[in-house]
Amino acid sequence: MYYGYGMDYAYLGIIILSIVLGGITQSYINSQYKKWSRVPASMGKTGAQVARQMLDSSGASSVGIGTVGGHLTDYYDPRDNNLHLSSENYEGGSVASVAVACHEAGHAVQTAKGYAFGRFRTALVPVVNFTSRTWAIVLVIGMALGIAGLTQLAVAFFAFSVLFQLVTLPVEIDASRRAVRYLSTAGGGIDERGARQVLTAAALTYVAAALISVLQLLYLLGRTSDRN
Repeated sequence: MYYGYGMDYAYLGIIILSIVLGGITQSYINSQYKKWSRVPASMGKTGAQVARQMLDSSGASSVGIGTVGGHLTDYYDPRDNNLHLSSENYEGGSVASVAVACHEAGHAVQTAKGYAFGRFRTALVPVVNFTSRTWAIVLVIGMALGIAGLTQLAVAFFAFSVLFQLVTLPVEIDASRRAVRYLSTAGGGIDERGARQVLTAAALTYVAAALISVLQLLYLLGRTSDRN
């Protein structure tokens, strides 16, 4: 990292770790998704149809379901109250497709039920959108002018991104838990087992991202403290 400090081995280690962890977790989720995309769900329905059933049975019948381009680009948007499923999961009837679709339905159910961590995460979005764009600029200006207060403000801004990553973990885990629980009752054992494996692999990507963010924050805290 170079913000007046020069490249050092600590930050280089963080970069290497982030690349390695990112590669491992992405490879793992792709392998699990590919494995379970070959296995038909026991319900004989598409991901969109099963998600619709889950929404209707969980008090979120007003949520719509549409498609979005790309691979594993599925998400729930509380602004338009819609699930946006990739074509493979919207139309597919595999265990993987059903698991991903129900995970996104789980996010919609969180909103409908007023899930606390979900509300907190949503409240953080506008703050993080601002701080994630400005923290590096503030840090550079603070060090260039020798203003300790600005460098400390920059680290505080970055801390919001870390907080967002940490809050995301329980939100994602809870959505997966809701999906697995629904499939365990509405589907068969194969659906529950496959969904658990696919969604656990997906959760690991969030764990890796949170870990790297925490390490980056600790690095910044240490370096700005030394400089100040």
